[in-house]
Amino acid sequence: MNKRQTRLFAIIATALSAALFLILTFDSHRKFDQLTNAESITPAVTHGKNVWHKNNCINCHTIFGEGAYYAPDLTKISKLRGEAYLKAYMKDPSKFYDETRHRRLMPKQDLSDEDIAGLIAFFDWVSNVDNQGWPPRPILVTGATMPGTDRSLEQQTSGAKVERGGIEAPPGARPLAGDENPIALGERVFRTATPACTACHSTAPGVNMAGPSLAGIVGRSEALLASGDYKGHAKDVSGYLHESIVEPSAHLVPGPMYSADGTSFMPTTYGKDLTPEQIDQLVAYLMSLK
Repeated sequence: MNKRQTRLFAIIATALSAALFLILTFDSHRKFDQLTNAESITPAVTHGKNVWHKNNCINCHTIFGEGAYYAPDLTKISKLRGEAYLKAYMKDPSKFYDETRHRRLMPKQDLSDEDIAGLIAFFDWVSNVDNQGWPPRPILVTGATMPGTDRSLEQQTSGAKVERGGIEAPPGARPLAGDENPIALGERVFRTATPACTACHSTAPGVNMAGPSLAGIVGRSEALLASGDYKGHAKDVSGYLHESIVEPSAHLVPGPMYSADGTSFMPTTYGKDLTPEQIDQLVAYLMSLK
């Protein structure tokens, strides 16, 4: 190209780039309210945001992948932990972690009930923002590590995908031909339910997260049912596991990490979010964890 053609090319390319930038900017602004779930910004959400900033939570935690990366990303925390858990945790984090053993340095902020309610509302709003998959692998709330490895359990499970034929199986998907094993289907439910069971439970012995390890759950359940300490209505292990999924507060596992004020921290939504078939498959998988 000669100088005139080069100059003309540069002008046209710049103009097209500027036009494209303006169109994309306009389109982004047009969708901001929808993408950010703006209609759900209540006074409680605003108050929670102010509590978040006042206590410099971002100095340790991240939201949308932005923050100090010292502590877990909290973008989807309200979908991974229920309100009862978050409320009890923020009242006194020391009940949930042994600082010497887990190296947790979460300070007790002495937050008021109003501040805690605001933070929970803020986290709930954040979790419903369409962040288009960012961060791609949010850090889950656990400091546990798998025995014999230096990889944390959160690294091993937060990005886990259950695939069949190279395609990730969505929650509630019907089994494909040759994929009728209820234990295998139950393991898929274990990893793909919302929230995923792997967010709170491990299947490794001694690795307790927000919920107790499920390794050996069958033997422990048998001992519980025979002990006289059981407070629920199940008659056998499979019934107890089913009850624990759909009615988690029927029997409370001892310990401040797992319940407060007579209410289990286990989500109560699985009974309506999962089909009876999926719950049976999940029970079949748990029954395999001898």
